[in-house]
Amino acid sequence: MSEELLRVRLTGHQDVFAIRRVGREIAERVGLRSQDQIRVATALSEVGREAFSADGNTSVIFSVDDDNVIITVDYPPALGIGASAGVVLAGRLVDLITIDEAVGHITMTKGLPYNRPVTDPKVLRAQLAHLAPVTALEELREQNRELAQTLEEVLRLNAELEETNQGVLALYNQLSAELEETNRGVVALYGELDEKSTRLREASDARKRFWATVSHELRTPLNSIIGLVRLMLGPGAEPLAEEQIHQVSLIGRSGETLLGLVDELLDMAKAEAGRLEPHASLIDVVALAEQLASVMRPSAGGGEVTLEVEVTEAAREIVADEVMLTRILRNLLSNALKFTERGSVRLLADLDTAAGEVVFTVADTGIGIPAARIEQVFEEFYQVPGPIQVRAKGTGLGLPYARRVAEALGGGLELRSEEGTGTTAVLRLPHGLGSPEIDRVLIADDDADFRALAGRMLAGVAANVDEATDGAEALALMRANPPDVVLVDLMMPRLDGTALRQHMAEDETLRGVPVVTVTHGSPEQSTDAILSKRGLRRDVLLAAVRAALDGRNA
Repeated sequence: MSEELLRVRLTGHQDVFAIRRVGREIAERVGLRSQDQIRVATALSEVGREAFSADGNTSVIFSVDDDNVIITVDYPPALGIGASAGVVLAGRLVDLITIDEAVGHITMTKGLPYNRPVTDPKVLRAQLAHLAPVTALEELREQNRELAQTLEEVLRLNAELEETNQGVLALYNQLSAELEETNRGVVALYGELDEKSTRLREASDARKRFWATVSHELRTPLNSIIGLVRLMLGPGAEPLAEEQIHQVSLIGRSGETLLGLVDELLDMAKAEAGRLEPHASLIDVVALAEQLASVMRPSAGGGEVTLEVEVTEAAREIVADEVMLTRILRNLLSNALKFTERGSVRLLADLDTAAGEVVFTVADTGIGIPAARIEQVFEEFYQVPGPIQVRAKGTGLGLPYARRVAEALGGGLELRSEEGTGTTAVLRLPHGLGSPEIDRVLIADDDADFRALAGRMLAGVAANVDEATDGAEALALMRANPPDVVLVDLMMPRLDGTALRQHMAEDETLRGVPVVTVTHGSPEQSTDAILSKRGLRRDVLLAAVRAALDGRNA
């Protein structure tokens, strides 16, 4: 449910500057990053200029809901601006834009970040009410400041990536020239800046390679330390005093702990790079759960905390990587026992027949997690502050590691918690038993990470998963080998999702192929069948794929 923040009527050109400033202020106060603030302001400027009418019948309404900033422009239908250059350019700067030419109505939506500050809409309204009018010169100065700020950021990134001085100077000259251009020049500039994300991804890939290499190299000396400790304490070794045995044992246990941490770091690096390859086998879930319980029960709070396991008959077997599954469950149980001082920790394995998934639930009666921090605990090295956390030291890698490995297995991991009551971790994995439901699925998306994630989610359901990095490549693949269903991203280079669907509709062979659309936008703002990438779960994706197939077969 959205709440209106401000309504502005465009009666003169000065009001176009005013709505740009309001848009930027709202974007900043709800937590959008600097570039997204400028995108919202620029989109408003483009649409406002196209929708302006001298009779004052154009108005702009600013609203906000839990996930989005929503900007609605009502204008005289006679203007017919839906296909104008300004509106088309604005559509590139927001997550979702809908246009109703019949009534003169445009809605632009920009998604909010997960870690945004929580702001009361009433407070926002009060702050916006004190905004002073701006002149065209003041607005131009503000745009110049934004461009200068962007230039500084680009130069900093270039320094980090060790680009040549010639490249920096060329970019500086390009940005300096664009300071004198119109708003369309500003939009063109941001098109250039979007290309910098490719270089940032390359830097991220380099970090992952470094992480994986360092983790791998650490294993050799740690294995040597553990081996030497075993030799010192094993049969045939020189006798040691009791204190020496104690100290050497501490060294061995610390080495094994470090080795386990290094293994998790290595797995996380592989998962980020898409190189963590599960080795599936048939797992006896009952035996696995009982083994975990026997090993971890001694740490259950000296009798004040009970550890219970239950496996239903339908979930007694699963096809998955046993080592990875064991590590995930051990992390979840370890966290539950660590932060539960009294009460119980319960592991339940059951089969979700409708989703074709085995669901592992670890529920405790511990201290719980504040609602605002539930997603933060999945960030690497993050720990919720508190007295128990100080006593029960950890690395903050357990939950991020568990989620990454769960995704590598084609599943997902979610938390539900209430502070002071307890936490429930829900791990969903494909059952893996039985034959695939779908022969071929095509994923058309320029985001390699999302293609890998969606492919893992489809494991066990689709026999073949093809990938395309843009709409043109997807169209070629479909014409060569039509899929049973296609996942299409709206924003892709060369040929975007909307254009791809138009080409499919014009092709007699492809017009019957079901389409599931995915985007970073909010599904509630579209009349089309659409899924949001943010927090996409396997059961939601599979339900959409099955519904699309059912619609074709109906």
